[in-house]
Amino acid sequence: MAVIDVDESSFQQQVIERSREVPVVVDFWAAWCGPCRQLGPALEKAATERDGRVDLAKLDVDTNQRLAAEYRVQGIPAVKAFKDGQVAEEFTGAVPPRVVAEFFDRLVPSEAALAAEEAIRSGDEESLRAAVEANPRNVSAATALARILMSRGEYDEAVTILDSLPPDFAAAGLAARAWLAGNDAGLEGAFDAWDAGDHATALETLQEGFAAASGDETRDRIRQVMVAIFTELGADSDLAREHRRRLATALY
Repeated sequence: MAVIDVDESSFQQQVIERSREVPVVVDFWAAWCGPCRQLGPALEKAATERDGRVDLAKLDVDTNQRLAAEYRVQGIPAVKAFKDGQVAEEFTGAVPPRVVAEFFDRLVPSEAALAAEEAIRSGDEESLRAAVEANPRNVSAATALARILMSRGEYDEAVTILDSLPPDFAAAGLAARAWLAGNDAGLEGAFDAWDAGDHATALETLQEGFAAASGDETRDRIRQVMVAIFTELGADSDLAREHRRRLATALY
């Protein structure tokens, strides 16, 4: 994909009007800006991977100061995505390539992201493995694959996959569940109740298990499972509040 240079004379046509057909990502930059040169290749790679479903335009803020002021560019690189003539997403600074890819995925998913979505829908293990290999930080694909592994008793591999994910209470709770099951913590009744939607029984059983546990690792994993259930119940849940208070008392 070619990078388009835009200025005040072409901005309306190549960015505003074009964004009514496909998203247009504008890189507000300057030749003297080192972070701009650092960010540029990641932007180009992300745009290329989307094969014409998004445009990438570069605008030099030194020679287009009116546009930079109009769009409130206070630091560079500044990246703004236009859809339907308006700024839809934006960020400032030389962020890592992973963050750039996630930014573009919110506009137009990459082929890998689309494949991951299909793998999650189908539940096909081979496709899920490919999706996780392509992006080990895809929480939805990783948790779907982990559930398949756990159903076969392959807890160690499930834990390895889930523990590599970015912070996520639900994924951490599932990883903790896999670890506890693999270490014969005797909490199958709690997990069965959780699966059945009986949160009260699940939490009560986990509280009992936490009180009886001797090792720090076991106690922390039980705590993570309980936090996942609290998250599932929501902040307004009386049941979650009660057990959160009890857990805090037991911890301290």
